Amino acid sequence: MDLNLTQEYVDFRAEVAQFLQAHKDAAPNRNDRSVSSEKRLAWQQILLAQGYAARTHPKEYGGYGAEPDALKARIIAEEFSRAKMPGGISGQGINMLVPTLLELGTQEQKDAYIKPTLEGKMVWCQGYSEPGAGSDLAAVKTSAVVDGDDFIINGQKIWTSTAQFADMMFCLVRTEPDAKKHQGISYILLDMKTPGIEVRPLMTMTGHAEFNEVFFTDVRVPTHSIVGNRGEGWMVANATLTHERGMLGDPDAALSRLHSIADIMKQEQLNGASLMDNDIYRDRLVQLQGEAYAMKMNGMRLTTLSSEKKSSGMAGLLVKLQGCELNHQMAELAIDVMGEYGMLYEDSPFVRDRGMWQTHYMFDLGLIIGGGSAQIQKNIISERGLGMPREPKPAKPAAQSTN
Repeated sequence: MDLNLTQEYVDFRAEVAQFLQAHKDAAPNRNDRSVSSEKRLAWQQILLAQGYAARTHPKEYGGYGAEPDALKARIIAEEFSRAKMPGGISGQGINMLVPTLLELGTQEQKDAYIKPTLEGKMVWCQGYSEPGAGSDLAAVKTSAVVDGDDFIINGQKIWTSTAQFADMMFCLVRTEPDAKKHQGISYILLDMKTPGIEVRPLMTMTGHAEFNEVFFTDVRVPTHSIVGNRGEGWMVANATLTHERGMLGDPDAALSRLHSIADIMKQEQLNGASLMDNDIYRDRLVQLQGEAYAMKMNGMRLTTLSSEKKSSGMAGLLVKLQGCELNHQMAELAIDVMGEYGMLYEDSPFVRDRGMWQTHYMFDLGLIIGGGSAQIQKNIISERGLGMPREPKPAKPAAQSTN
């Protein structure tokens, strides 16, 4: 990849900067936690029309239809970060399901779901993990039995983000009970308003119900709601997981956070001197900056490989592990540089950034586990990326004698 900016890219950067200056009053607050506020939805429409959201998705499904261009994608991210303005809506529907449907969905599914999802009008949640199937996702037991033109679904999901206000779910269910473990799973799309679905929020240490339990009792879903074929859900799920790991290790979000921390360090003082002039804190910032820029370069590599329809290989395997750990380390630095104010939370009149960094610190700790724990990610890197032997499984205990 040639990283030298030609006049085309210089002009494009000026175009993005001019757009942001002209529309700064239309942008929602970057810390807005709501899923579909009117201002966020209106901002999403503006970004879609301009090509600053869903830039390379086909026009017929509500995208902008541009050709992949790693440098333009990087310029957009850099200018939005510099202007401290939010980019497009992200989440499980836009970042994970939409690319899965573009690759594997039927024409009917693409027509029905992609455009409203990109516009933020259709919110999705992911029904993967179960009480007995977390790291071992192929152990899912939620069942779907055919009855006429419907599946009847029974079972339970857990750690289901956004389920309490989602419109739809993409869900793994076992449709072939007699098939081998990985071959009996199907990937189904279902409406969260379907009778028989119960959502119970799970409060986390952030003080919010970030996750949920979801229970299915005789839930009827049309059999045409499957993505792919029956029993091929493991393959479809892994396609979605690839996009999830990219979302959790987003270099644009990391760089945006890094710039915000630098601003805090310029404002905060210790013994009358800016924390940016403190050797210890500045050294921590520079170390994190090095990791963030490494993520940025790796992200550009992945964009290029994707546009050339080449395997991401080791470059793709690193993203989730590096990104989630880096995000947690950045939140830790932000809290440290705020000193005693870093201990405050939402209801304090002295809290900074509405308690955003405290929430990040606690929630990002969970994301080191969510989406595939750090230990699982390291196994994937070593076994698939480096060709190392598989981790040995513990021996089964010997059967006890009845004598």
